[in-house]
Amino acid sequence: MQRSIRIPALTAALLATALLAACGEASEPTLGQRVDNTVNQMGQAANQVGQDAREAAKEVQAAGQQAADVMAQGATDAAITAKVNAALAADDRLSALGINVDTSNGRVELSGTAPDAASRDRATTLAQAVEGVVEVENRLTVRSQS
Repeated sequence: MQRSIRIPALTAALLATALLAACGEASEPTLGQRVDNTVNQMGQAANQVGQDAREAAKEVQAAGQQAADVMAQGATDAAITAKVNAALAADDRLSALGINVDTSNGRVELSGTAPDAASRDRATTLAQAVEGVVEVENRLTVRSQS
């Protein structure tokens, strides 16, 4: 009787071993697994798109800020030019002269003619007194006394 119990037990053990070995073999993914993989890949792609969109938004924001800074500097330069022109116009010796004032990044360039060296120097002093001026380049020439 012991022998008759051993054979079914051995057969069951062999079947169990075969089943365990079969479970370890690579098999085709099930439909559910393929759907899960596809959903995971789509989620990863959506995350990448979101990250790319955030990076693009940061770049647009930086470009917008840079454009705003340039516009603000342009407005500041225009205001400086207007103030320097007003200061020159208020001076008796310089008011009737054609002095051109150009401003870039707070740097003022004066060009044209001055009646004498003192007036030329006075134009520099007046321009330097305007708020926001960082430098004055005086290219005024003194009119020759004929």
